[in-house]
Formats: sequence, structure tokens, C-alpha cells
Amino acid sequence: MLIGIISALFAGMLAAPPAVTVEAQRLSEQPVLKPAAPAWMEAGAFNPAAIRVEGRTVLLFRARDARGTSRIGYAESADGLHFKIDPQPVLVPAAPYEKGGGVEDPRVLRIGTTYYMTYTGYNLHDAQLCLATSTDLRHWSRRGVVLPAYRGTWTTGWTKSGAIVPERVNGKWWMYYLGTRHDADGKDRDYMGLASSDDLLHWSDATKLPVLDRRPGAFDERVMEPGPPPLMTPAGILLLYNGANDKLVYGPGWILFDKTDPRRVVARCDKPFILPGMAWERVGAVPNVIFLEGATAAAQDRLELTGYYGAADRYTGAMRIRIGFANSGT
Repeated sequence: MLIGIISALFAGMLAAPPAVTVEAQRLSEQPVLKPAAPAWMEAGAFNPAAIRVEGRTVLLFRARDARGTSRIGYAESADGLHFKIDPQPVLVPAAPYEKGGGVEDPRVLRIGTTYYMTYTGYNLHDAQLCLATSTDLRHWSRRGVVLPAYRGTWTTGWTKSGAIVPERVNGKWWMYYLGTRHDADGKDRDYMGLASSDDLLHWSDATKLPVLDRRPGAFDERVMEPGPPPLMTPAGILLLYNGANDKLVYGPGWILFDKTDPRRVVARCDKPFILPGMAWERVGAVPNVIFLEGATAAAQDRLELTGYYGAADRYTGAMRIRIGFANSGT
């Protein structure tokens, strides 16, 4: 009997969820991208995807003109802080589901020799999660709307913000995304969903409900929106995500999902690891926003990241993110 009790206690200790720590520090007191001429980015340069290519950092950022139409621009840097912007955007609104509002908020990752970019197509009526592919980050082929608005298993509104898990799990590809739901109290809120795919091109809901529960009074009670593509770690699938409270103050946090079951939450933060503090994070097109959308890993340490974020829906900032685990062997 005693041996059985000790064995049960030891098994419980082994099964304890890892303690996750995420810390962030701004790398610059000034934006690394800001609105400027030409006209297609004169009202905003923000919410970038980020990827490392042959020692360079590439940002694919949302650029907004004075009319409010968004395009996706290309910027490149040798040091990750000083960027040269291409004179023309790499994706402009052209499809019916993009015209009027534009193409917004990309996330990007490379699988094999192909870059996959999720983005939001907005036609002034509907925002929908879309996909494009490329072999060089500059020339993109549209793959269409992958999760239509209003037609999910639980969504009753828009879809956005696809963050694809970089490896197959149980033979499938997985993607966390944002979906809007009309709650029983009459309010629309942004929840996090999970979709799966056999080929990275065709996606469908993998759950009947959001993968995250709403926590009234928490920093993410109003919005739970995926950030950069998740990290595969020995402790699980780590997703950095953006939360907003009912006052729409945005700051990023983290969730750890089971590495063998992307639907199961292992651990979740109680507070954001950074909040708006600089003037250009607090004042802009939308006040009080730090919106983490891109991250690149240091070659020597996969748990030290350079994060790139939209500030007040107008600027792009950079931060150093350090991730630690306990009780997980990492």
C-alpha cells in the first residue's frame, strides 16, 4: 500500500505542469518602423510578421494609407533594428474579399521551401482569415479565404490571425486563430479557436468550442488573439498571444498547449509580460496597444526571441523576449 501511495505521488509530481516564465524588455525607445512616404504607408506601419532569412531579419508589415486601406510591405535589416523598406508593397488588395479595407496583420513561417502567410482580408463588411504562399517573400500567390466568417463551428462573426504550428502533430497541421462570438449577454467577444489541415491549404475547425475559456476581469477578458507562430518546446506548444480587457488595453501573454494534443491547455499566464508604456504605444490610431505579431529566435538560444509588435495601430516596436521553464527538463 505504501509503495502504491509513493508511486502515485511521484507520478503526480512528474505530471505537474511546468512553470513558465516570459520576460520582455524593449530594444528601442523609438519605433523601428513608423508612418512615412510613400502614400501607401503614410498613416501606419505596424503589426509585422517576422522571419530570419540568411542572417537578415525580414518584416512583412501592415501599411495603411490616409484612406484607411491596408497593404503588406516588406522591410529588411542586418541588425534587426534598422530596416530598409521596399518602395512598393508585396501584397495589395485585389480579391473581392480584400477590396475596400485591404490586407492586414500577416503571420509567416517557412515549411520546406515554401513560405506560408496568413493574413486578414477586409472588404469593409467582413474580415476573414486568408492564406498566401511564396518562395521568396516578395511574390505571393493567393490561396483564398481559409476560414470564412460566420460559418465556423462556434464563430458567429469574423475570423482573423492565423498562427500555424510549425510541425505536424498526430499527422496533421494545426493553426490557432481568432474568431468573434456573440455571447449570451449580448456582447461580441474575440475568442481563440483551433483549426486543422492535411495539406496546409485547406483548413477546418478542430473543436466545437474555443480552445480558451473567457476569464472575466482578466487582462484577456475581451480579446484572446494569437500572436506569432507557436514554438515547439520540450514542455509543449508555446503560443504567445495578445489579450485585451474590456477597456481595450492590449498586452501579450502566453499559453502552453500539450505537445501531443494542441487542443489541451497545460498552463496559461495570469497577466501580460509587457504593457503599453511609451507615448507612441499609448497614443495613435488605437490607444494603449502592444500587439505582438512577429518573433525571431536567436540562433544560439531558441528561447530568446526578438519580438516585433504593433504599437497603437500606427508604429512597430521591438522587444527582447526571454522564455524559461521549470519542472520540464528544459
